[in-house]
Amino acid sequence: MSNAFQPVVAGSACATDAPAPATPRNVPLAGGDANPSAAALQRQFGDAVAGTSVVRGETNVVVANARLLDVVRWLHDDPSQRYEYLSDVTAVEFRDPEQPIEVVWHLRSLAYRQFLRLKVELPRGAELTVPSIWTVYASADWMERECYDMFGITFAGHPDLRRILMWEDYREGFPLRKDFPLRGRFSRSEQLRQALAANPEARYSMEELSVADAFADLPTEMRRRLRAGEKAGE
Repeated sequence: MSNAFQPVVAGSACATDAPAPATPRNVPLAGGDANPSAAALQRQFGDAVAGTSVVRGETNVVVANARLLDVVRWLHDDPSQRYEYLSDVTAVEFRDPEQPIEVVWHLRSLAYRQFLRLKVELPRGAELTVPSIWTVYASADWMERECYDMFGITFAGHPDLRRILMWEDYREGFPLRKDFPLRGRFSRSEQLRQALAANPEARYSMEELSVADAFADLPTEMRRRLRAGEKAGE
């Protein structure tokens, strides 16, 4: 069958005389040979590639926000690249108020045994929005939701962007942002009041509820989705 699952064999696209994989030793903090995909991206997308660096042997490429989805799709689809595996989506906020917030994607080409870190820089004060890459990597679904939940990054085009770790009506902000207070935004007494007032049954779907009355305590948007037929765990 043409659509049958085909496993990717590590190194299967490498040249037959390629050296055997080995753990790097004495890797410098900065500098060294860049992943050849960085130069390929520069040739393919030109000014959309804002910069390349090598840190501890890993190649970082900063790309323009507007071209991110095109870059990711090309890295995934082009036979010379074959980045089949998205291993992480995260963000970095620096303490220096002049530094932009970075949204970061970790891509791996198993066939070529290559790793590439893509970054988009969002200037301070700008809208924290980047394109969703869910249409290229289905695994980006929950990763983007986590990044949204923890950092407040909006992934435009995501099919269901909502909190995944914190509850949906969580009001204290984004826990991994630098402006998030360690004790929370509310006093301890207010946190305790909210915890005691919370209905634990209201964190589950209709199929998981043992107390039917708890459905009335669910957030309005959650009730709408459940009435539309959403299944437990989705």
